[in-house]
Amino acid sequence: MVISTELCALSEYRIYPGHGKLMIRRDGKPIWLGSSKAYSLTVQRKKAAKLVWTQAWRRLHKKGLSETAAKKRTRRANKVQRAVVGASLEDIKKKAAEKSSVRSAAREAALKEMKERKAANKAKSGGKGNVPKGGAQFQKVPKHMGGRNKRGGTQR
Repeated sequence: MVISTELCALSEYRIYPGHGKLMIRRDGKPIWLGSSKAYSLTVQRKKAAKLVWTQAWRRLHKKGLSETAAKKRTRRANKVQRAVVGASLEDIKKKAAEKSSVRSAAREAALKEMKERKAANKAKSGGKGNVPKGGAQFQKVPKHMGGRNKRGGTQR
């Protein structure tokens, strides 16, 4: 035999025949409340989600889900190597396979070649270095020593 039960509007517990109260809301909607506690809290307009013993709170805080459903496993995205604008995929794989000593030696050779090129450029230009365009050389004066105006000193 099947017994028709109602659900409490606040706690969402089952209400068996002969128990609970039926309250009609202002808008005319009938609400079943399982206990005087549920009735009192509904009249006080308390939110079911803020009451720890209600099903709404348990649903909100993910309680009691472990027995119903196991955790879903997330699939990790596989890494895919792509070619970059400057280098093809084969070049990248070749560089990755190289030993670090070979790479460092190549880097040092490139640095040495750059330094030689700079020295050649300096020798070709006459070895002036960096002289200001105006011709006269200005000595740098720190701001706090009064380089900007006649008074100098600290700002007031």
